[in-house]
Amino acid sequence: MNRPVVGVAGLGAMGRPIATRLAAHGFPVLGLDPHVTLAGVRRVDRLDAADLVLVVVPTDDDVTAVVTDLLAAPHPRPGQVVAICSSVRPETCRSLAGAAAEHGVDLLDVALTGGIRGAEGGTLNLLVGGDPAVATRLEDVFAVIASGYHVLGPVGAGQVGKAAGNLIHWAEIVAIVESFRLAEAYGVKPAALRDALQQGGTDSRTLRELELMKFTWWAKDIDVAAAMAAAAGEHLPVAELSRRLMPAVTVDSVRELLTP
Repeated sequence: MNRPVVGVAGLGAMGRPIATRLAAHGFPVLGLDPHVTLAGVRRVDRLDAADLVLVVVPTDDDVTAVVTDLLAAPHPRPGQVVAICSSVRPETCRSLAGAAAEHGVDLLDVALTGGIRGAEGGTLNLLVGGDPAVATRLEDVFAVIASGYHVLGPVGAGQVGKAAGNLIHWAEIVAIVESFRLAEAYGVKPAALRDALQQGGTDSRTLRELELMKFTWWAKDIDVAAAMAAAAGEHLPVAELSRRLMPAVTVDSVRELLTP
């Protein structure tokens, strides 16, 4: 069976392990990144030849530039699929989907959850916005990089889902750390308390894996959600509090807190 050619735009913290896994599983992989070369990934200046393009670049402007450049190819490929995997605003995805449709290119937003460890282990959880039939066409690729995917609605819905999940994630981290510090002040070891709480209703992956996390993207995640909330006329007081408290949550401070 011929495997689709997968292009990865952006070989950074998330794009690199995704491209590496796909190449290791026999997919022809093209990499678009002026600064990174990976074994098994053919470095290219354009991704016109890819059947599927995964866009894993940092910002809305970067995503727009990549997709616009792809659609400006002399001969855009009808049937090509573009998957926006960056954390961006839903309206960015919707705008680019309209432009892509004019060229016969299908566009999905495929928000990545699970972080760098999920990308390295192929256990990402994908929140997808777009045509379910198009997502079904990508199942072989998704199976290599993720443990599952969920189509939440039209293009942009994946980004909405990720923004909501991020708000829960960072608020939970702040609450866990605050609670553990209180316990420690009263002589209860946070490591022992965490073991006990895993047997109750407060158990979560965040609780279990707290010291393995890098706390890398909290500011961007909360800012994206805040911009979405402003556009929708919503107020996010918990998110605002999380943004104010997260600078005090570091890898070193969490590891010290959880030392038995």
